[in-house]
Formats: sequence, structure tokens, C-alpha cells
Amino acid sequence: MNVLVIGANGHTGRLIIKELVDSTQHFAKAMIRKSEQTKDMEDLGARPIVADLEQDFSYALENVNAVIFAAGSGSKTGEDKTIAIDQNGARKAVDYAKQNGIERFIMLSSMGADQPQNAPEGMHVYLKAKHEADVHLQESGLNYTIVRPGALTFDDAEGTIIAEHSIADKSGSIPRADVAKVLVESLTTLETNHKVIEILHGGTPVKEALKHV
Repeated sequence: MNVLVIGANGHTGRLIIKELVDSTQHFAKAMIRKSEQTKDMEDLGARPIVADLEQDFSYALENVNAVIFAAGSGSKTGEDKTIAIDQNGARKAVDYAKQNGIERFIMLSSMGADQPQNAPEGMHVYLKAKHEADVHLQESGLNYTIVRPGALTFDDAEGTIIAEHSIADKSGSIPRADVAKVLVESLTTLETNHKVIEILHGGTPVKEALKHV
């Protein structure tokens, strides 16, 4: 597949690019916000395209089969950026994908996005934005997978996870590298089509876990 990674320069985005390139069955197109990030993406093996989520970026979705949305406003920005990127940017990506007949749309969301009203005060706006983006994707008619990891770490990949529609004990964490693997594996795992999946570190190999969600 020709896969556009939106948010390719982020911590998880870079790992997604690596997974796509290492898979040898996908071509990675990296959407970045700044031209100075171009060489980094090329060095990773992706074709960079400069575009801004807060502007018209429909051209970035031309000639791709699938989208992985992994962009985020970051913890150092205000609520306005959270809404602009995590909610409105994601919704625009869904709309552009629909207009372009994209085959697959993988959304990196967050555990807790199903019930943002129950979130701690500091997380409410973020999870509400994720919730709105997820619902927009679910109602779009696209072949989607929404992945909701728990707390993200920078630990090395384990290659094993828990994957369920709703995990009872949500207190765990998961390495970003394993999240990236889940997102890329979901592209071609039929059992993940039209599903919302919560993931944490666990004992089941990623491919096997995704086939039984």
C-alpha cells in the first residue's frame, strides 16, 4: 500500500515510518509541517510532503491507498491547538480521505476517548477532541480501525500486547514502538476492519492479538 502517515515527525510517527519501510510491502509517504524535517524523513526511507493540518492539506492524500493519522498537538500547547490538531485536523483528514476514495484509515486515538466526560480535568479537552475525531471517522463510511493505547512509554518494543475492544484494567502502559507495529499491522489485518481496539503491553504477539479482537 501507499500509506500517508500524518504526524510523521512525532515520536510515534517516526516509528510508524520505520515499521512501514521495514515491512517492504508498503510505501511510506510522510506528512510533515516544516521543510527542514524533509531530510530526516528521507533518511528514514519515506517520501516527505510538507503540509499543515490547520490549512488545506488535501493534496497530501493524492495517490495513496491508506492513511495513518498519528498527529497530536503535544503536551506543551494550549487547548486551542488540541482542538485544531487532534479534533479538527483529524476530521479534515477523514473528509479528504473520503473524497479521494482511500481504502483504509487507521486512527491513533487514546484510551479514555470513549468516555471523555469521565477524564481528569487536565485530560478532558484532549480526550473530547479524540472522541469527536473517532466518531467522525466511524460515521464516515471509510474502512477504519481506531487504536486506543494506554500510557505511552519510550521502552524498547516487546512485540507482545493485549488487544480488546475494551480492556477492563486500563492502568497499564505500552511502548510507542509496539503501538507503531499495531497501527501498521492493522492496515492488512482484516479482523481489525471497522473496529475500535484498546491496547496495552501484554503477552500475545501483535499479529495474533489483532486477529482475535
